[in-house]
This record gives sequence, structure tokens and C-alpha cells, in this order.
Amino acid sequence: MAGDAQTVTVGILGFHDSRETKAISNAVTALGHEAVWLHEEAVGIDVSRAGVALDPDVDVVVNRLLLSKARNPLEDLSIASCYAAVRPVLNDPRSVLFAVHKHATASRLAAAGVPVPHTYMATADAKLNAARDGFGTPVVYKTAVGTNGGGTWLVDHDRAVSATVDGRRAFVQQYVDEGERHRDLRIYVVDDEVVGAMYRYAPAGDWRTNVALGGDVEDASEELPQGAAGAALRATRTLGLDYAGVDLIESDDGWVVLEVNPTAGFRGLFRATGRSPAAAIARLAIERAGGRVDPALVERVGRDLDGTPPADAPSRVRDERLPVVGHAERVTVTGISGSKEVLARIDTAASMTRIAPDLAADLGTEPSAAVEDGAPPQVDIVVELAGERRTVTAVLDEEMEPETPLRIGRNVLRDYYVDVRRGVRGDTGD
Repeated sequence: MAGDAQTVTVGILGFHDSRETKAISNAVTALGHEAVWLHEEAVGIDVSRAGVALDPDVDVVVNRLLLSKARNPLEDLSIASCYAAVRPVLNDPRSVLFAVHKHATASRLAAAGVPVPHTYMATADAKLNAARDGFGTPVVYKTAVGTNGGGTWLVDHDRAVSATVDGRRAFVQQYVDEGERHRDLRIYVVDDEVVGAMYRYAPAGDWRTNVALGGDVEDASEELPQGAAGAALRATRTLGLDYAGVDLIESDDGWVVLEVNPTAGFRGLFRATGRSPAAAIARLAIERAGGRVDPALVERVGRDLDGTPPADAPSRVRDERLPVVGHAERVTVTGISGSKEVLARIDTAASMTRIAPDLAADLGTEPSAAVEDGAPPQVDIVVELAGERRTVTAVLDEEMEPETPLRIGRNVLRDYYVDVRRGVRGDTGD
């Protein structure tokens, strides 16, 4: 603990197996302090008249809760709030509450004078569609809470939209056209300083630039546009975040902030720049609790992205267990107009996921006319497979079998273990 020879115990609060959580933990250790992964097997909080006791005890907490992937995000955030009652928490749960909701983020930034694209949210379908007429075509249609490009569509003018998608609020946003190859700018800010920046380019046939969806990256740290850097720093200050990945795009009127991600990934930035924010976040946490670190050591540790599982990782991470799927799975697939449960074929021979046009039409999802580069027709869907939700780019395929209108390919299956002996989940023989 902090009183023991100035050694700080840093808790990293994270319920998902992310490389970033492991990298921060390893960075704390490399900087000469103690790291504790506060995962679901480890968290204990005792509240009594005597006060609040943490089990295990820590001096400071780094909040790496991936709320967009959580089944109960408010409950998870409340756990972070329990820690915040007695310990410094980076990022503070109250700041995360605003940042994780994209329209709430835009509202706060706009009120503070930070440039953002035009957005509109309504709680009724008719009101949202009436307002959408003023946005031109195409328009970006998003769920208010999403991750890794999840819940984001490019919608043409004749496509009606809903105020909710799969139970989540949705809104429309001005589409900023970046030319033939879509790109945006990710700036990573820690403690009011830019630690790295990259341009992100959309993969062929897509308009989204998210690295998790296969986009390319390019280092932008040394020639960072001043207007973009200023907007990113103002955005993190406005939201009260200790660290964040700020996504911007260049419009005709200058750089505008698209989103501010309080748990942005590190891998794309490290691939582009050779820099990891993990060391800077670890340094900030240690200093926030009264500890000290050698700046030169922080610089050296920041040149590595050590994602090896620490000794106190959850058992499923230590055992390197992946979610298991069989040769076919019942999945929930979501588009603009709603969700359906279908039987999906697991196809390890296919590089891309494929979907029957009839199913895509039922979900209200169709290729946008804004993407025309000779690529096969593709649509964006959200698939829940083995308890994990993710956005999937699927190719429209007229040859799909009616019994299995969705065929899941390697663009999804790389994160799963496929057991061909396994029956369909939910069958009596499973």
C-alpha cells in the first residue's frame, strides 16, 4: 500500500478479458508498483457502520469497465461508484456516465463550445424521422451506446429509422464525407496531454474506420493538426476524463469531435505509433495515490504493449479459454428495424459472414448507396453469439439456405473455439 515504502497498489477494474487491462496491470508492475486486477472473481466491498472496506484493498482504481459490452452497464458502473466513495478512480464513474452515451457526450461538448457534427435524438419514431429530413442523405444512424463500431449504420434518405434499436435509444448524425477513402483521426489523451494519434482508414467496401472492424492505421503523432489536438483536449476536459480516445473528422468547417471513448483500445494506436497509453495511465494512477515514478522509465515502458495475462488474471484468462460454439448456433441478429432469433451456420472455411437478403430486409438493413467501390453488397448487423454482442459486416448471399439464413465466418470466429461435436445450443441433446 501507499504507506509501505511508497509502493502504490493500483486496482484495474475490468470484467472483460481485454489486452488493455492486462497492459495497464503489467505497466504498473514494470514501473515498480503493485497491480491488482479487479475482475468478477476478485471484487469484494464491505459496507458497515465502520465504513467501507475493500477486498482486496487498493490505493487507487483504474476504471476499465467496458460498459458498452456489459449486459447490465448501470450495475457495473455502480461498482465503480462504490470504489469512488473511498478511493480515487480514473476515470470517475460520473464522467464515464456521460462519455459512454454518445448523444449525451455531444450535448455536453456542444454546450461547452467544442465542435461536433449535427445530431438529433428523439424518443418517438415519427419525431426522429421528421427531423432526419433536414440531414440530407445519407445520414449516420447510431445507437446511443455502442462499441467497436457496434450499432452504427449509414442510412439513405428513403429508409425510415426507429427511435430505439434492440431496446437501445438511437439517434441520427450528420454524415461527413471524407472522399474516396473514409478516414478519421483518433487522439489518445492522458492527464491532459496527447500521448499519441493515428489516422484510421475504413476497409474496402466500408465507411467505418474502427480498427476492430479491419481498418488501416497511420501515425499522426508528429504532424498532428493543431485544431484537432485542441478539440481533443477540450473534449476530455469538458467531460472530466483522466484518459480517453477522442475520435475526430475533418469537415468543411474544420475538425469536429465524433465520439469520446473512456475505454478506447490501445492496439491500433500501438500498431500505428509504437506507443502505448498503458504506461501513461499507470503513471497517472500511481501519482494520484501519492506514489512516484521515474519519467524515463515511463517512456521506456510506453514503447511496449505487454498484454500477457498477469498472475492474478481470472481463471478463464489464465486457462486461455475462449467461448465455445458448435457447428450451428441460435443467435440474435439486429438491424435498423429490430431483432430476430435465427439458426446460424458456423463456417470456418468462410472469411466473411454471409446473410440471406430476405433476412437483411426483415431487419431493415441494406447496403448504402454511399459506398460504391466494386465490393460485393454488404450490410452491418449486430450479432449476439455465445453471450457476446458484436457488430458484423455481412455479405448478401442469394444462395443461403432458408433454415440457416446466416453463415458466420472467420471475421467473427477468430474470437471463439469451434467444437464440431457440439449440438445446437438449447437442443435437448446439448
